[in-house]
Amino acid sequence: MRVTRIGGPTMLVELDGWRILVDPTFDPPGRRYPFALGTSSVKTRGPALQAADLGPIDLVLVSHDHHADNLDDAGRALLPAASHVLTTRSGARRLGARNTRGLRAGESISVDAAGKPRLDITATPCRHGPPLSRPLAGEVIGFAIRRDGETDVALWATGDSVLYGGLLSTARDLNVDVAIVNAGGVGFPLTGPLTYSMTGAEAIRLITALEPRVAIPAHYDGWSHFRDGEDGMRAAVAAAPPATRAAIRWMPDGRPIDV
Repeated sequence: MRVTRIGGPTMLVELDGWRILVDPTFDPPGRRYPFALGTSSVKTRGPALQAADLGPIDLVLVSHDHHADNLDDAGRALLPAASHVLTTRSGARRLGARNTRGLRAGESISVDAAGKPRLDITATPCRHGPPLSRPLAGEVIGFAIRRDGETDVALWATGDSVLYGGLLSTARDLNVDVAIVNAGGVGFPLTGPLTYSMTGAEAIRLITALEPRVAIPAHYDGWSHFRDGEDGMRAAVAAAPPATRAAIRWMPDGRPIDV
């Protein structure tokens, strides 16, 4: 497997000939984007690669379409050219494209592409905020990708989630090769101490429960709404149990890395 960090949650994953793009965000920095309840965030870093430089994309995984830090205007523009786009049920209705299918947590789908092995993809649960926040934060999913006929998970992209029982149960049930784990500790002045994604310490708890061969931190920088951010993620990795720390791979910007 080869992984290229593009920025924020956006990763290009090359797996058995498949070119898989996770949460495409390619807008330049400097713009403020609105979120729910009057909250907002400024994009502070641009992408390491431009969408036009990626080449053909077979599969796009959109954990949720309604927050610009996971799908922005430039990311949205590239969706029609992809062979397959997977997202939430509500997101698929909003996107309304023929190549787009929606999943609820726990649902699975198989995807095919000419000359490539079939992939089996299961939507995994997320809770993008405190209890009872789903009506405001919206529907979010992660993605567990298996090679055709295999039970082990080749790639798990967690999506944006706080650490809660459903996510930990998922981690304990999966046998994962490579995990892309979103963190950052999202928070807003308007909502006080509430957080809407895992802090670095919480991400380490999840990775420790999961025990993947490789864990890639993601979505911890590049936006003003990260309270924990890269510093919190790096501090948590430094304090992690040795086996967990050994699994962590920090991705350089824009350079493909074999994992």
